[in-house]
Amino acid sequence: MQTSDNVEQAMPRYYAQRAAEYERVFDKPHRQADIATLKAWLRGQFAGRHVLEVATGTGFWLPEATADAASWLGTDLNAEVLAIARLKPLDFTRVGFELANAYALGDTLRGRRFDAAFAGLWFSHVPMSRREAWLRGLHAQLSRGARVVLMDNRYVDGDSTPVTRFDAEGNGFQRRQLSDGSEHEVLKNFPTADEFAALLGGRPFEFRELGYFWTLVYEV
Repeated sequence: MQTSDNVEQAMPRYYAQRAAEYERVFDKPHRQADIATLKAWLRGQFAGRHVLEVATGTGFWLPEATADAASWLGTDLNAEVLAIARLKPLDFTRVGFELANAYALGDTLRGRRFDAAFAGLWFSHVPMSRREAWLRGLHAQLSRGARVVLMDNRYVDGDSTPVTRFDAEGNGFQRRQLSDGSEHEVLKNFPTADEFAALLGGRPFEFRELGYFWTLVYEV
């Protein structure tokens, strides 16, 4: 059995391999209402703001999320997924992409500041022991009063990929198969509003649950 560290290290390669088929996950008919709601909601979250996106992936949410932003920098560890994101219908006078490690954003950004941040379907892959440090690293790239928007999956029994094991820290793991038949173990957590209350240390926030997704909004 792989250790949590080994699974975490293997995940970037998994998502690189999954790049061409990643967006099939959004084709499930019963999730379309939630997806439409989120796309419409995202349009209003970043109006006039300079946005840093973490773990952009294939850019599924970008056409709507970037629509009214002043500027948008999408970052990801994988060139393979960013190549797909660049094919989206975007205004490239305002939207750009860079390779960056989500846990070492300062190494890439080198002092650039943003007044908003977005991470969609990323936080669930952050190990519990790294959550606080990751949030601190993200906040370090943001100006005072910046808006942070996180969005991810809810666990829905009978629909979500089952969690096959938990480690001593409480992280959950799923077994996933790609179309080439290869199998991969992926760290996947499903945080609660109470967990965010503890992580944000009294900072006001809005946590909303849809049928298959959750959203979190707060200011730095």
